[in-house]
Amino acid sequence: MLIIDHPLGGERPDSVARRSRQAFEQLASLIEGSAATGVAATTARNSPPTPFPEHAAPATTIPAVADITLDDDPVALLAAFTDRAWCDGLPIIPPTPERVAAMLGGRDGARVLGVMPPLWRQATLEKLAVNAVMAGCEPAAFPIIVAAVEAMLDPTFNLYGVQATTHPVAPLLVVNGPYGRQVGLHAGSGCFGPGFRANATIGRAIRLILLNVGGAWPGRYDMATQGSPAKFAYCIAENEAASPWGPLCDGDVVTVYGGEGPHNVNDHVSTTAAGILANVADTAVSLGSNVGWYFSQAQLMVVLGPEHARTIAGDGLERADVQRFVYENARQPLSLMRLGGMYGMQDWPAWMNATSDPDARLPRVPSPEDIFVVVAGGSGKHSSVVPTCTISRAVSRPIQPSK
Repeated sequence: MLIIDHPLGGERPDSVARRSRQAFEQLASLIEGSAATGVAATTARNSPPTPFPEHAAPATTIPAVADITLDDDPVALLAAFTDRAWCDGLPIIPPTPERVAAMLGGRDGARVLGVMPPLWRQATLEKLAVNAVMAGCEPAAFPIIVAAVEAMLDPTFNLYGVQATTHPVAPLLVVNGPYGRQVGLHAGSGCFGPGFRANATIGRAIRLILLNVGGAWPGRYDMATQGSPAKFAYCIAENEAASPWGPLCDGDVVTVYGGEGPHNVNDHVSTTAAGILANVADTAVSLGSNVGWYFSQAQLMVVLGPEHARTIAGDGLERADVQRFVYENARQPLSLMRLGGMYGMQDWPAWMNATSDPDARLPRVPSPEDIFVVVAGGSGKHSSVVPTCTISRAVSRPIQPSK
């Protein structure tokens, strides 16, 4: 019996049929992958997918892809890669053998980090390097990409759920340590936005890997209803110099967190920690948020701007105090939660399900430690909250430049 690991509430028959076809295609890919041998079979398993119409049955095998020769014309190159569903729609750098070798920097390209869902293709260093070249990364950024992929392949992160859900989730990379600064990762003003090569290209490389290796193309395996701009590139460094509490992680570390795009917290008035954090807590919960419904996996990330962080620390609060405050105050009364778009589908512990008091304010994450407090950005009285999709838990991995 094949089990589709996702609720099907409210689905039309044609949608159920389409998702069943996709599940059988994944099963066929797994069976072929375990049985096939030889270079041709490996190439076929790991080639990028081609989108298929809603009414058409998918192929059970993916044809092999040979080397292609193109004119040295960026417009023609983009057209060719777009036609083959090899890129994200933006111009790319041609992944020539020389560029891929430079990206690998002497590493063994055949080394396998694991298999990447939803099509369970082998994630080799060579494939990561190909996509990093396409994204415009400098070779010095490659160790961060490797560490991030290792983190995403940890079962705790549940990459299958992140890749295939209807939720607009994207892996957010938060990089700590001097190595990220050396490669140019930006942690100051506008860090979530454009203008910074390392942030943009490392984040984009991760997305291309999720597309080309994992096979999660929009409308086919990536079933996000509307998607998110965060699915193009989602990578920042923590502004450790501006943090009154030290870094999120010590040393050269990348943390991968499955989150929505940042939700702005605008507070130009508060002069106390309680005032700022009340706004943070209120932004962190809404009836439309996933956070809290799948309780055991629910997490929150609070990204404080440096000015807000200084005000909070000025009142004597440590990072753990911020976590505790948000944990205690990012709540809604049960009477309001019953109007939520996920009420009735929640995965709550027995004590929460047994609660009947309409005024009871239930927690949205299991503990204060499930709230990550990061400092990033520049001048201005803004912060942000990044809700998780709650089918994934954050994972950190060390950045190892020599491996």
